[in-house]
Amino acid sequence: MKTKRIQLFLLPVVWAIAFPLFAQQDAADLAKQLANPVASLISVPFQNNADFGIGEWEGTRNTMNFQPVVPISISENWNLINRIILPVVAQYSITGPGERQAGVADALYSAFFSPKESNIIWGVGPAMLLPTASRDEFATKQFAIGPTAVALKQSGGWTYGALINQLWSVAGNDERPDVNQLFFQPFVIYNWPSGAGAGTNFELTQNWTANQTTLWFNPFINGVTSFGKQKVQLAVGPRFNLAAPDGARANWGVRTVAVFLFPR
Repeated sequence: MKTKRIQLFLLPVVWAIAFPLFAQQDAADLAKQLANPVASLISVPFQNNADFGIGEWEGTRNTMNFQPVVPISISENWNLINRIILPVVAQYSITGPGERQAGVADALYSAFFSPKESNIIWGVGPAMLLPTASRDEFATKQFAIGPTAVALKQSGGWTYGALINQLWSVAGNDERPDVNQLFFQPFVIYNWPSGAGAGTNFELTQNWTANQTTLWFNPFINGVTSFGKQKVQLAVGPRFNLAAPDGARANWGVRTVAVFLFPR
């Protein structure tokens, strides 16, 4: 009887010690999966980019990217990772002093066929630019398609790799320029066992038709937390516009991200 009482007394003590370790391990695992663009994890990121001092009128632009990721198991060995990026844009003094525009821009859909087991994590598939824009200022008025690929390595707390896509117009408004555009994003991230992390990426967009280059440098810190039962990753960091077409360069920017997680 005495032994049983001791066991009952120790049970909450053991749980109080073990539960933070379980929670920490859960956060670390989620952070590692989030660093992998083709992880088998349903997530709904909201990425907000606020950019300031753009062009000759020192304009501002806020772009909220809604970008859900839905993986589907298509066989014993392969996943199909579906990802869409839908930008919602609000800008001021970009097209003229004091002028305002707001609306939805063109969406980008990507599908990555990715092996479930591989030493080097990778995925390849099609990317499609969809003419979903609600205003001419945000629209290409083109339907474009091309290949996309991602490759990365995870070792210890490190994740490093790159994502790339190339788009070409296949249909659209003849009065608008054809889309012939490359996007390249190398990235490196380090995650601590707590689920907190720090990293950076470069985002290079090359418009071959107009011979214009846009380059952003995005360092950030992030962490996994819970709002009730909902797991969320939060991230924040500055944005540096290293290259842009004439009259389109921003002086500085801030990126904030909230990723809602739905582990299986």
